[in-house]
Amino acid sequence: KLAAECQSAGYPGTLIPYKCDLSNEEEILSMFSAIKTLHQGVDVCINNAGLARPEPLLSGKTEGWRTMIDVNVMAVSICTREAYQSMKERNIDDGHIININSMNGHSVVPQSVVHFYSATKYAVTALTEGLRQELREAKTHIRATCISPGLVETGFAFKLHDNDPERAAATYESIRCLKAEDMANAVIYVLSAPPHVQVGWDIQMRPTEQIS
Repeated sequence: KLAAECQSAGYPGTLIPYKCDLSNEEEILSMFSAIKTLHQGVDVCINNAGLARPEPLLSGKTEGWRTMIDVNVMAVSICTREAYQSMKERNIDDGHIININSMNGHSVVPQSVVHFYSATKYAVTALTEGLRQELREAKTHIRATCISPGLVETGFAFKLHDNDPERAAATYESIRCLKAEDMANAVIYVLSAPPHVQVGWDIQMRPTEQIS
């Protein structure tokens, strides 16, 4: 549906959707294999997938914690590794790996339902800086950047509060939230920087009206 919308809107390029369960390493590897077969490889990898489950530290279910670890941390790491290997084998020296993080990866808000989620996003903060250091040690000009948004109007809250859609909807009604387009513009800004410029290792952005 999205691919058709992009085409009808006249956007340049082509969106090619590919179904992949990011909590399953075999499916991730299969996706990268398909990309190699059909499109040679990956020059830019944007790790955007992430989710939160309402599982506090003192009473949360292990299954919910594990899901957040698998998607928010393990999938980011696996996709990063595979993207780098794709660039390396094709001698791509100006690629870019962008991790969509969260302001929750820099501060812990007093809401128990997102404390474990916040821990996974702190991991993304550390992973991105570690990645930057390893890319430099490898003497490559591939860049690594983190983009950490505050509240963005997406389906995120509806996944977090899947048993309370009214609460989820209210999350986006209290203030004027960031939009998906705002995130896309941040990604374009990062990718548009000249080769000798690495835009931060983190861009932090939040709605003007957001408190924390």
